[in-house]
Amino acid sequence: MSVHFEERSGVVPCKTPWGSWYQTMEEVFIEVTVPYGTSAKEVKCLLGTRNIELHVKGKEIFKGKLFDTTVSDEATWTLEDKCLIHIVLMKTNREAGNCWSSLLEGEFCANAWVQDQMQRKLTLERFQRENPGFDFSGAEISGNFAGGGPDFSNLQK
Repeated sequence: MSVHFEERSGVVPCKTPWGSWYQTMEEVFIEVTVPYGTSAKEVKCLLGTRNIELHVKGKEIFKGKLFDTTVSDEATWTLEDKCLIHIVLMKTNREAGNCWSSLLEGEFCANAWVQDQMQRKLTLERFQRENPGFDFSGAEISGNFAGGGPDFSNLQK
């Protein structure tokens, strides 16, 4: 469901020196621009539960401890058109309140505006899941959205 919501509503990217990263409730997506003509043999990508490492043509792009845990067996990377690496990480905690503020601990942090937009996006994604008959892709949200938005689970139906 995340993919369809993202296709309709767009993404909130966090720009970095090497590309960008963005997230949904379930996944973290990393896009790394590499020199044209790069081959998969020149890419070394290690994807762990809590750590990540990327080297291209022997040069370290990034290495460190992820902001939160991921399911390493479901992590993938691909090289597109010999110039763009896509990395997809599956979050362990898939709640709207689990909005990563940085890709790595203390590195590649989202600024305050981007973080706010990411949290709003995850809250709208949560609302979409809870209300599948409605389309929240063009909706705006205000008020209590931090931590995934208000909790309506105790309300009687």
